[in-house]
Amino acid sequence: MDFDFLNFKKPNIKKPKVKSPLSPEVTKLKVILRKLNLSTVCEEALCPNIGECFSRGTATFMIMGDICTRRCSYCNVATGKPQKLDEKEPENIALAVKKLKLKYVVITSVNRDDLEDGGASHFRDVINKVREINPNVKIEVLIPDFKFNWEYLKIVVDAKPDVINHNIETVPSLYKKIRHLGDYEKSLILLKKVKQFDSNILTKSGLMVGLGENKEEVIEVMKDLRDVKCDIITIGQYLQPSINHRPVSKFYSVEEFKEFENIGYSLGFKSVYSGQLVRSSYNANEVFNSIKF
Repeated sequence: MDFDFLNFKKPNIKKPKVKSPLSPEVTKLKVILRKLNLSTVCEEALCPNIGECFSRGTATFMIMGDICTRRCSYCNVATGKPQKLDEKEPENIALAVKKLKLKYVVITSVNRDDLEDGGASHFRDVINKVREINPNVKIEVLIPDFKFNWEYLKIVVDAKPDVINHNIETVPSLYKKIRHLGDYEKSLILLKKVKQFDSNILTKSGLMVGLGENKEEVIEVMKDLRDVKCDIITIGQYLQPSINHRPVSKFYSVEEFKEFENIGYSLGFKSVYSGQLVRSSYNANEVFNSIKF
């Protein structure tokens, strides 16, 4: 079944309120992004919150192009042979942050398995340039696995972003079907390694529900994340981007998302953001500011 988030009519589920992606604010932000040759995961992944976020002048920048070297069955980002890295991208990201007057910026990327370090040094360069031009901005990076090479991971850690996010995405039993090039256990180790390299950096992870898991499996993932000292968790409803993607197996209710939130706090997460339209970088600034240091 194809799912249109703008016409959400699933029984027993309260219709999420989604801001229209068409507004003067959205158009203005897109003009800025296009002039600087920048991509956002908001657009490429067909995020349901794009209208709300763009109208507030916020976006999650997607670096290293808009072509991914992996093909996950839930993701709308195009797969193929990526282009060479844009050497001007770090500066263009920094200029966009300044032009948009952002106080908090989220930077993510496609998977770049074609690059020797998976793009870790490019992440470092973007972080450093954003800080150089915007010294007071908080920086969150949503990183790929860098082929689970811990030397490459340390390149990003040593750039000292405020938050390092690496999404676990789904439960172990679905990995072969959902993320056939991912590795659940190694993703947990990645988050653990971040803390070992620099305990001052907050770690964050997110997962989607409605892919075929059950509640018990979701709770086990939450426990696994706390075992590696993950600080922040986001839980959101999977929404099928097109008929070519994995169909939705279940739509969770508002009450069920609240239950996950309560369980998360009982497990010791510093922040739990759980809801139907929650995405890993959605309201990232507010989530960060909710933490009591």
